[in-house]
Amino acid sequence: MRASERPIRVAVVEDHTLFRSMLDHIVTTTDGLELAASCATVTQARTLITPGSADVALLDVDLPDGNGIALGVLLCRTDPNIKVVLLSAQDAIGLMLDLPKDVAGTWSYLSKTSTNDSGALVRAIKVAADGGSTLDPALLRRMRPRVGTKVAELTNRQYSVLRLLASGLSNAGIARELVITEKSVQNHVYAVYATLGIDASPECNPRVMAALKLIEETGSD
Repeated sequence: MRASERPIRVAVVEDHTLFRSMLDHIVTTTDGLELAASCATVTQARTLITPGSADVALLDVDLPDGNGIALGVLLCRTDPNIKVVLLSAQDAIGLMLDLPKDVAGTWSYLSKTSTNDSGALVRAIKVAADGGSTLDPALLRRMRPRVGTKVAELTNRQYSVLRLLASGLSNAGIARELVITEKSVQNHVYAVYATLGIDASPECNPRVMAALKLIEETGSD
């Protein structure tokens, strides 16, 4: 587990020099974050990101000598405590559904467009470090439930709660966004779990399971 008193160590793997420099700058200038490694290739990452050296890895999906997903799987299998935030220039959020089950627990996904907002990136890093996951909020806003799915059975309010939950917001954050009480959010979250058939016990990370269900049963506009 990460000691709460020390900074979150972030490893960046991105082949485009300018974009990698931007990510490095965000990490190094944000209180509570520390740049553990900055790499342009899978080969560099395998050398520099060793077990225990980083808490969160920011990984570009497309790299010149491989891809971020395969690299993330390798990193997670080598170091079960590391968390992964995937970055992509394309809408590839569906890739989250194809992750091997043994490492799929708390991966996050952001569009590179969203990473122009440093606040969204920093929040995703912090959520990941705390064991949660974040799906790109802008992409989630374009998602619509497919007819005949469990997600389509949710009320409008429950669907709004699910989408905000999947974007990495806490119950308190969802309450502020929807201007309702945290108790109401909690009730809606449990109703979402019940409708989607998700075990609400902490052992199964139900928030991550609900987020994956949202990807699986929706389509983009």
